[in-house]
Amino acid sequence: MMNTPNLFTAACLLAFCGYASAYTLNGTVTTKDGKAIQGADVKLVKKNKATTTDEQGKFTFKEESAHLNAVRSAGSFSLSNGVLNFSQNGYSPVQVKIFDMVGNQVFAQTLQGSGSMDLNSVIESQGTYLARVKLGSAQESIRFNATGNYSGSFRQNRNALMKVDGVDKDTLSVAFEGYETVKVYLPNLDTTVAIKMNEVSTEETFKFGYALGNSPTPSKGCGANSKLQKVKSVENGDQFEIKVGSDSRKYFITLPKNYDNKKPHKVLFALHCYGSNGEDFVHHKADYDHPTPYYGQQVLDKNGDYIFVSLDAIGGLWSKGQADHDFFAQTLTTLNENYCIDTSRVFITGFSYGAMFSYSLMQDMQTRVRAAATYAVADYNIWLPEGNNMKNLPIAWMNVHGVNDGRCDYNRAKNSALPRILKRNGKADANGDFTDASSEKPKEVSGNTGHVCYDFTTVDERFPVKWCSWPGDHQWTAHDTGNMGVGWNWESTWVPEEVHKFFEQF
Repeated sequence: MMNTPNLFTAACLLAFCGYASAYTLNGTVTTKDGKAIQGADVKLVKKNKATTTDEQGKFTFKEESAHLNAVRSAGSFSLSNGVLNFSQNGYSPVQVKIFDMVGNQVFAQTLQGSGSMDLNSVIESQGTYLARVKLGSAQESIRFNATGNYSGSFRQNRNALMKVDGVDKDTLSVAFEGYETVKVYLPNLDTTVAIKMNEVSTEETFKFGYALGNSPTPSKGCGANSKLQKVKSVENGDQFEIKVGSDSRKYFITLPKNYDNKKPHKVLFALHCYGSNGEDFVHHKADYDHPTPYYGQQVLDKNGDYIFVSLDAIGGLWSKGQADHDFFAQTLTTLNENYCIDTSRVFITGFSYGAMFSYSLMQDMQTRVRAAATYAVADYNIWLPEGNNMKNLPIAWMNVHGVNDGRCDYNRAKNSALPRILKRNGKADANGDFTDASSEKPKEVSGNTGHVCYDFTTVDERFPVKWCSWPGDHQWTAHDTGNMGVGWNWESTWVPEEVHKFFEQF
């Protein structure tokens, strides 16, 4: 007889096989940051076996096959160097079945009388297999490694192979108080697994939107390095381009100096006014329109929590309708994929024509934009999707407006643009649907000094609306002396601080 390689990982060389390991399942259970969880309940659902993890978060399931010494009267078989020797004392045949490790039966044979068979001769492919040998009521299951040599007459037609469900398959369930239960399907129990558990969220969930102060929602780009190729570097940022339809659109990104690709950052989009451009809001000599970059918000970002973005309109005008909306959406998607951002804290802000575009976006992008702050919004020159494309959803909004604005009429904004938003922002009913709050009117500034910021009380607290009026004209850097009389000073503007507080409440 030729010297056949030993196919079995366990020694089973006695005339009657004793015990042989059917499977050993080892595992560890940790938190998502790798801390071991002791005392987790671990269960093999189908086999109804349970255990708990030790102080290192480890567990083991091990199953050994039945003892065969009690069945001598039926006959005998032995395994030596991969050769099965068998004989029967009565009429019980030897049944041999071989399975691969995902449960496919690759060989089955019933053997009569006495003789021997080289199991390696019936395995076509190299790998790990499970042999089940049954004699009478006794059954032995042994895992072995096959070399892939085959030539014997016992080889079956491949078309006859069948899939046997339940062969060393099960579902592993892991539970621990305060953590989400984990269930893992195991096609092979003779393996090692690593289970990471997430803490159960205590945040209230809603039909639409997030809770105030919700945990960050990391983007796809978290943990990865950006693949974006900048067009050039500019003062305080980098310029990029993106193809939107047939147009090449320009935008700018300013990362915090301490940018961390594992920390979800808030995002603020600055949308420029008529006659300006995207780069003006990245860097500009200080004046009444540009006291600091990004409408004064970058200087207030003391901890480097924000990524700032400035978009560039074609010809200085946000007049492309759907194409401008696509530009914003594609740029935001690009940020999601290349940087670590908090997708639940994306904000937009803009003045004049930039306020009009912000107002348009915030009624179309409620599922992607958390809040908007506008300065001198107007209820004209605004493009909105129509019909079924119009999203009837609330949005958090703050508007700053001079009551003497001669370009973007204050009263038109108050009596038309404001109630349109309030109509969708009322407190949610029992079904989670938002009610109409448009009957509430804001308190307004009177006289030539000061300002009034009114927080609406009938809106849902998760979608606040703030209306700030001041005795000025068409200018976003509002100040308490108005632009009438002695003491006019745009550098004393209170707007950036108020906007920063508005965004930070989320």
